Amino acid sequence: MFSVGEYVACGNKGVCKIDQITTLDISGVDKNEEYYILKPVYSAASTVYIPVSLSEESLRSILSADEARKFVATIPEIECLDITNEKMVETQYKGCVRSNDMKKLVSLVKTIYVRRKARFEAGRKETAIDAKYYRIAADFLFGELAVSLDVPKNEVEAMITESGWS
Repeated sequence: MFSVGEYVACGNKGVCKIDQITTLDISGVDKNEEYYILKPVYSAASTVYIPVSLSEESLRSILSADEARKFVATIPEIECLDITNEKMVETQYKGCVRSNDMKKLVSLVKTIYVRRKARFEAGRKETAIDAKYYRIAADFLFGELAVSLDVPKNEVEAMITESGWS
């Protein structure tokens, strides 16, 4: 179980801070079920409600500062995705984002980075799907590392790209 004030990675919302653990007094909701009330770090206007009983599926502890530094050092070794079917690329991208797995997010971001670079060199624009999933995955990846390392999110992106993305 997580504690109030703890930072967690929430599957589709990125890094969140646990604001409360409480029951909800809302029509149609089990009054005995406890919920985590989460505040997304990079979307202050949002609130996320996750039943404690289902939290293992959608929440995980963020990396500690030491784990984050070690993880960043491994990024150049993480492979790009193996895309064999362009028609299934969005399904593959969605799977990475939904996994709430840092290595899969790196694979996704690196893949799109390489694809984007190749398209630009060929005089073509980035695809809308690549742009969408790069933004989502990079937000989650850089957001978690920024909170873990206690640095601004834009510094994380610069730190990673300098360490060797591709």
